[in-house]
Amino acid sequence: MSLPPFFNRRRLLLLLSLLLCAGFFATTLASYFVSKKTIRDAIIRSELPLTSSNIYSEIQKDLVQPILVSSTMAHDTFLRDWVLDGEKNPSEISRYLSEIKARYGAFSTFFVSENTAIYYTGDGMLKKVRINEPRDEWYFRVRSMKAPYEINVDPDLANKDALTIFINYRVLDFNGNYIGAAGIGLTVDAVRQLIMDYQQRFARTIYFVDHSGKIVLYADGSGYADHDLHKAPGIGPILEQIFSEKKGAYQYSAGGEEHLLNVSFIPELNWYLFVEKTEDAALAAIRSTLYINLAIGSIILLIVLGLAHCGLNHYQKRIEQMAITDKLTGLLNRHACSILLDKLFAEYRRNPGPLSVLLLDMDHFKKINDSYGHLAGDEVLRRLAAVFKAGLRQSDIAVRWGGEEFLLILKGCPLEEAGRVAEKLRLLIEQEVIAVGGNEIGITASIGAAEYRSNETQGQWIGRADVALRDAKAAGRNKVCQA
Repeated sequence: MSLPPFFNRRRLLLLLSLLLCAGFFATTLASYFVSKKTIRDAIIRSELPLTSSNIYSEIQKDLVQPILVSSTMAHDTFLRDWVLDGEKNPSEISRYLSEIKARYGAFSTFFVSENTAIYYTGDGMLKKVRINEPRDEWYFRVRSMKAPYEINVDPDLANKDALTIFINYRVLDFNGNYIGAAGIGLTVDAVRQLIMDYQQRFARTIYFVDHSGKIVLYADGSGYADHDLHKAPGIGPILEQIFSEKKGAYQYSAGGEEHLLNVSFIPELNWYLFVEKTEDAALAAIRSTLYINLAIGSIILLIVLGLAHCGLNHYQKRIEQMAITDKLTGLLNRHACSILLDKLFAEYRRNPGPLSVLLLDMDHFKKINDSYGHLAGDEVLRRLAAVFKAGLRQSDIAVRWGGEEFLLILKGCPLEEAGRVAEKLRLLIEQEVIAVGGNEIGITASIGAAEYRSNETQGQWIGRADVALRDAKAAGRNKVCQA
């Protein structure tokens, strides 16, 4: 049986080539025209916010241990007992703070007493805090706040005013009364190194801005020292909008380039995180990727066409065979039978001759499936197909009609001869013993036979064979009846 002309191998290969080429080049051209907008949207909606989120997460992660250490200090029995005992030996608190600093690698450690207003560090008493001193404002803010701690960034007086991230933790006595503030300080160098790593990895500019518009934290060598964004071209006019919205995506022009900007407010630091990238730099990278994809796509296209050519050439006959063959038994399927019957009727009209059909049905097949499983049932059907191949002539046609039913077409065979063939097959089937899982299964079949009568339809002919089959079953099964 051959495939219809539409499925001719060469035509199919040509059609596949045209479709692949058209689809590939249409996609490439469409990508070229929409890439600029897509890239900008990806940067604004995904890349820059993701970088902001990652940096934010890293900062929070770096602050987890310092917060835990500060909490431990605030709840330390020694510290509270020392304060409640009147702060008699300042060297003891200095040694305690020094040990905390060394143990956890802190930049600085401190305790400020509410009773004496003395600011203690690992090196001793630093100063007394005063309510009218701007640099001591943090302490009086901590004293009055409800939260157990705060994180802020200030110059560290004990370390030559180095910019430091402080965790200020409220210290309460055993009755819950406020007795001071303790905590540790971290150098901002770790955050600065983090910014530099992200800038190098993702090719974007990252910096922190305070509420006055001054860039306060940036990667080394960026040139942002003491830079006021109010005076910067492009971004200056939209800075107040950024501060009022606190987060979002923005775009501005400066230096002949389009800048894409994402801003996030970090409440722990009270700073704004700015992450930006120039559009031209982003497009340059994507254009390079586009050219690579174009080359790779062309190679893949050629490989696919080559494989399609080889595959169609090698498997065409196999596909045609599968289209007309029942997978389980290897016999023709019902669709193929319909085509063959049309050809047989055409031949009959040209050259009439005896033509008979046998309709065969396995006896108690459902019981076999229920008792021994469907794998056993499948083996029975395969053995039955083998009986047909051995017991029929080469010109006869065996078809799996459906389920456990089979249609056998006997060309040049009158009804009397068809009955003998049916009886022969019935005996061969009855003699079959199938071993499955240690069980021996005996099988039988009922068969109805009918010879074609002039001017009747295929349905009428096979319908008479079906009536004969029902008669064979009604007669006790394992019988042959003729119609």
